[in-house]
Amino acid sequence: MYAQCTPLHSLLSDFSLRRIAKKHVIQNIFCNAGDRSRRNWKPNVQEKRLFSYVLDRQIRVKVTTHALRCIDKAGGIDEYLLKTPYHKMDTEMGVFWKAKMEKLYEEQGKMEVVFFPRKDEAMFKEGSKELKLAERTARREARRQMEGQLEDQVTGDGSSHVGFHEQLVANS
Repeated sequence: MYAQCTPLHSLLSDFSLRRIAKKHVIQNIFCNAGDRSRRNWKPNVQEKRLFSYVLDRQIRVKVTTHALRCIDKAGGIDEYLLKTPYHKMDTEMGVFWKAKMEKLYEEQGKMEVVFFPRKDEAMFKEGSKELKLAERTARREARRQMEGQLEDQVTGDGSSHVGFHEQLVANS
């Protein structure tokens, strides 16, 4: 009379990118009195935007939380798709993105890569440091000038708020 929970039927619901597709399972649950009630187990599917470094954009994907963990473990969506063989891809979307990424990798492989000598790299680093310092000092000077102008306007006449307020009204 008491049977184990056996699935009546399984429905494939939202897939992840590959065979980590979870199934929507419907089962009969039996209580001690012998009553049957149906119970659903649905996959934990999330709609996510994952950044692809190869495509240099975000991809909107419906994935299960298990697939998200697998993507993190692989090192990102690019590596996950490139490591997965085609016969394990369940969705057309996964096959599409995989083919597109492989094509871009192939094009990038044909590009010429230029390496700079260490002296040039050190010179680039020094130049960027000098540029950052120059920007910092320029910002600091501009801030000091603005503060000085505001102090002159506020304390110049002795009537601090009235003169400043009249000046704002006259300018508008």
